[in-house]
Amino acid sequence: MTQKRLGLIMNGITGRMGLNQHLIRSVVAIRAQGGVPLSDGTKVQLDPILIGRNADKVEGLAKQYGIERWGTDLDAALADPGNEIFFDAATTQMRPILLEKAIRAGKHVYCEKPIATNLPEAVRICRLAEEKGVKNGVVQDKLFLPGLQKLKLLRDSGFFGRMISVRGEFGYWVFEGDWGQPAQRPSWNYRSQDGGGMILDMVCHWRYVLDNLFGEVKSVSCIGATHIPSRVDERGQPYEATADDAAYATFELQDGVIAHINMSWCTRVYRDDLVTFQVDGTLGSAVAGLSDCVFQSRVGTPRPVWNPDQKQTMDFYNDWQPVPDTAVFDNGFKVQWEMFIRHVVEDAPYRFTLREGAKGVQLVECALQSWKERRWIDVPTLEASERAVLQAAE
Repeated sequence: MTQKRLGLIMNGITGRMGLNQHLIRSVVAIRAQGGVPLSDGTKVQLDPILIGRNADKVEGLAKQYGIERWGTDLDAALADPGNEIFFDAATTQMRPILLEKAIRAGKHVYCEKPIATNLPEAVRICRLAEEKGVKNGVVQDKLFLPGLQKLKLLRDSGFFGRMISVRGEFGYWVFEGDWGQPAQRPSWNYRSQDGGGMILDMVCHWRYVLDNLFGEVKSVSCIGATHIPSRVDERGQPYEATADDAAYATFELQDGVIAHINMSWCTRVYRDDLVTFQVDGTLGSAVAGLSDCVFQSRVGTPRPVWNPDQKQTMDFYNDWQPVPDTAVFDNGFKVQWEMFIRHVVEDAPYRFTLREGAKGVQLVECALQSWKERRWIDVPTLEASERAVLQAAE
């Protein structure tokens, strides 16, 4: 089989997400399978160069995973015409700067989200990529989770009838770091000055999940909180937590669907998964987690009786059925990597562009405004927001 080579700059792969999901489970896995298959029967093999500030860490990862190229000089990697794609999973605050560098160097760009900490920066990067004619994409990983793929299958079959509501629960307890349990997330996540915060981190995810599965977001009401005011960092030093570590948001979607999502790093899990979505419709309901999804049809809905004087005798879990595993679901990050590579190499259709990432940043700003002003905020089209941004800059 004919094989092509594709040079790829990977920046920010020493962090948890960059290492586990993008390097190991995506790029290394794609290399191990011989590359990405194209429509003409050929394959594209990835030739990554790992870039980071800590030379020892980057070199160690390169050796561990059989990658020949690594370095600390991003400018040199961008200047190499053999590198066609730039990928970034480093800090959100630096992302617009690095994306601009890559775009001006003529590279196609693919990145984690959020694509920026504010909408003007996000819009500027989208417009620059379009002006320069480079292909661009943003990670939308949760759409490819097996649980949400099964939920989508139910939706596409008409199972729900008319959707009424969506209830999401996300989060777990992130240890404070002050009593023997080290924090399992980096300290910058809890400092607003470093780009941290639950709303910035997670509302951009909920934008593409809600838009693509349940209905376009029309308005939002959100309140954030900093429940744990001080934490201990990686060096064992206490610091003030200036960013929100929890948020509680209600979204009005297209066709009257109401979605409510609780998100918290200060909650202990008593549910089936770290994130669950319950969708209720006139003809049936479903609950999806990361991997599994269960459903209950109208005809299978029980008839409980409210009686506070008697212990509940019904086992409500028994009345739900699992959506069967009728397909094999590959790692969602890897699936989207393959989609983007086909888009770059053979111009395959691809819709998860930087503009989709900008919609996430837009909803973040609306949620923050709602919290600040303690009111509902309508979410305009991205085009309307873009016009407002450009007018404000004039």
